[in-house]
Parts: sequence; structure tokens; C-alpha cells
Amino acid sequence: MDLTARTKPWLGALLVCALALVLRLYHLGSIHELIFDETYYVKDGWTIVHHGVEMSWPDDPDPAFTSGEVNSSEDSGEYVVHPPIGKWVIGLGMLALGGDSAWGWRISVALLGALSVLMLARIGRRLFRSTGIGLIAGLLLAVDGLHLVMSRTSLLDLVLMFFALAAFGALLIDRDRFREGLARSVAAARARGEELPLLGYRAGFRPWRLSAGVLLGLACSVKWSGIYFLAVFGIMTVLWDWWARRRVGERRWWENGLFRDAVPAFVAMVGTSLVVYVASWSGWFASSKGYMRHWAEENGHAGGNPVLNALRSLWRYHAQAYDFHIHLDSPHPYQANPLGWLLQIRPTNFYYRSYDYGEMGCEVEKCASQVLSVGNPLIWWFGALSILIVLVVAIWKRDGRAWAALTGIIGGYLPWLMYMDRTIFTFYSVVYEPWMILCLAYVIGLLVGPRSADGERRLAGTLLAGSLLTLIVLVSAFFWPIWTGQVIDVDQWEWRMWLPSWT
Repeated sequence: MDLTARTKPWLGALLVCALALVLRLYHLGSIHELIFDETYYVKDGWTIVHHGVEMSWPDDPDPAFTSGEVNSSEDSGEYVVHPPIGKWVIGLGMLALGGDSAWGWRISVALLGALSVLMLARIGRRLFRSTGIGLIAGLLLAVDGLHLVMSRTSLLDLVLMFFALAAFGALLIDRDRFREGLARSVAAARARGEELPLLGYRAGFRPWRLSAGVLLGLACSVKWSGIYFLAVFGIMTVLWDWWARRRVGERRWWENGLFRDAVPAFVAMVGTSLVVYVASWSGWFASSKGYMRHWAEENGHAGGNPVLNALRSLWRYHAQAYDFHIHLDSPHPYQANPLGWLLQIRPTNFYYRSYDYGEMGCEVEKCASQVLSVGNPLIWWFGALSILIVLVVAIWKRDGRAWAALTGIIGGYLPWLMYMDRTIFTFYSVVYEPWMILCLAYVIGLLVGPRSADGERRLAGTLLAGSLLTLIVLVSAFFWPIWTGQVIDVDQWEWRMWLPSWT
């Protein structure tokens, strides 16, 4: 393969990433307020990079914090119900640009949002063996409103998505490396006129699978829901290995896959994830102020070993946080049943202000400024349909690519159907959005047709796909003001409220 053939796919992916970066950084700090749950995670991020743990704050701390009094936290640990890594990510951006800067609050998540677009473009290319499908996936993620809003807001969900997507990409690389090594081993055996070894191919050390374990451990260290990705991706990677052994004709492919692939995969992924997760609490272990840090000593559960005492305290902390999560049912005006997430029935309003003539550049009688975490309706409505199409293709044609594209939906969306009575929100959908977009890009690729298709068929499919993508980009441009808090005429704001449930 010549240099041009290798660099062209990267060039396209980098251009899509550049577009995503511009959209995510444009006036990133224009809203100098902590919007929605930024009130928790930004202040937690600031204290965690300075104290190693989340610290408590006095009553109503946001006005003082946003005015620059960022060091007014109290001298005691705060009770939080999410692990530390997402807040470390947010805090590092503040450490670089300052805790009194709205850019500092949001820069880390914005950069991860842009990088996730680059990753998806490359993942789509590797999964479907198509540069075009990969670029379509990257473009759709770059211009979608939910991903855009979540990239411009310091919440934890996009950070979780980033690590889960990176782990998926690492496992794809591991799959391809395994298949290449297996193919070489089989070819060498057949060239020598030998039968395949009874114990099967031994892959040896698999650094990309280990990397996936680290990344999934980081995902779990952002939010506990990362454990669903760990379970689904762990099953996926072992099934890939079993299928590859079966295809090359290993006589004991099931047993070989169990002992050579499944058991090592469990150690490499689950074991590594557990180590990473515990290590993510290092700041809490090192601190004397972390919430419940000395629970064991203070409640008669201490032994002679301080490490075990700390682990007992951490376990108790986790039990309390778990109880909080499973009983979280306080009504919220923007809570949304997960059955409506794919159709964006009830998006979350992050920020809304109304202005009269002359205020904040308002040039009409009444203006509005909003940040609404609603996805591009065409991407999500067609995306929901594409999931069903990809599921049919996966079952009917036994297409492994289709099944792989569905794994993120299985790990990131289906578990929420068990918690429909809890207070949960549509913006959680950003966690599985890349896999929905992979499904949509795959269906658009089916619409264009394979390279072997008739020329007229390909031309018609390409024109239809191009028209759809153009329309999607135009719709994103239309919704841009309510994704970024632009001050617009109230009438224009109402034009963008396509469903009554959006208001």
C-alpha cells in the first residue's frame, strides 16, 4: 500500500475531527454560569485536583464560584455518588485554564468530544472496511446536537462514552491482530503439510485487549454504568475469537477458545478493570478528609491493618452510594422514560433565559437563549429505524459487523430499561450514541450499495445518501442556536420546538 492510500483515510478523519473541534470550542465560555449538573461536577473537579477528594461547599456557592471565589470550599469531604475519574478529567482542564474560567470548566470534555469523532471515523472504517462509512459516521457525530451539547457541558456522561468507545476501538484492533496471527499460523501449518495443532493457536500477549481492560476500568471509574460495557464487550471479544477459530477449522475450537481466549480475556479485562477502578480512588485513600474515609475506625469495624480498614470504609461508602442510586425516584421536570430516548421525546433543558428588547443584544420585543440537549431529529429518528434494520441484517445474514455495531446499544441503552421508575434523563443517550450512528452509517452504506453493484444503482444510492446527509447538516445548522445558547427571537425559538414535549 502506498503512502497516499494510507494517508487519505486519515486526512478525511482529521478534517471531520477539525470540524467537530471548531463546533465544540466556538464561544465555549460564552455562558459564564454553571448550567444544570455542572453545579456538582465543576466544583468537584476543582477540589479533587487540589485536595485529592471532592470537598463540601457552603450553602448556595455557585454565585461566588462563578464570580471567581473558587477556593471557598469547606474543610470536609463531600458525599458524592459517582467515582472520581470524570471529575479528575474536568479538574485537569481547570488546572490548566483556571477555576474562574468557563473555558477551564469545559475544555477537557470539549476536547474529548472532538477526539471521539476522530475515533468513530476510524472505528467505522475498521469495522466496515469502508473509508466512506467511517467518514459518514464521524460527520454525523460531529454535527449531532446531543453530542455537541454534551461536549460543551461538563457532565460525566460524555467522558464515560469516550472511554467506552476507545475500548471498543482497542478490541477491534485486537480482533484484527488475532485473526492475522491465526491466519499466518494456519497457512504455515498447511504449507508444511501438517494438521492444525490440537490445542489450537496460541495468541500470546495481547496488549490491545489489556488496553481495553484499562479503558473499561476508566469507564467504570466515571460512572458505574460502565460495567455493562465491560460485560458486553468481554463477551463480544471472546465470541470473535471463537468464530475465527471455527472458521479456520480448528478441531476443538470451543475448548481452545475457552481456555486460550475466554479465561485470559476475563483476567485481562475484568481483572485489569478492577485494579484501575480501585486505583482511581487513590486520592481518597491518600486523604484524611474524604467522605467516610475512616468509617471503619469510627464505627468499630477496624482491624490491625490500615489498608484493610480503608477498603472496608470504601466498601461501606459504595454500599451507601448504591442504595442512593437504586432509590433515586425524586420527581424532576425533565426526567424521561428510556423508551422515548431514541426518539428524543423529552430532551433535557440545560439552560434558558428570556430577554426583553435591548438586553443581551435582543433586537425584538422578546428573545430567548437556551441550551437544549436534543439531538438532530433526523439523525435520531433515522438512527432508531437503522437499529431495527441492522438487527434484522445481523440475524438474517449473520453479519458480525452488524452485531458489533449493536453491542454499544446493548451495553449503553438496554440496561436502563430495568430502571424505568428511576429519575433518569434523555441525555444519558450520549453514552451509546456512537453505536447508533454506526448503525445509521452502515444502513446508508447499504443504501449506496457494494462496489460490485451496477453503476446506475450505485449512482442513485450515492445521490440519495448525499441528499440525506446534506439535509441532516442543514437541520443541524437550524438547531445550532438552541444548542449553544444564542440569543434569538422567541418566534424563532418556537420554530425549533418541533415537539410539544421539548418545551
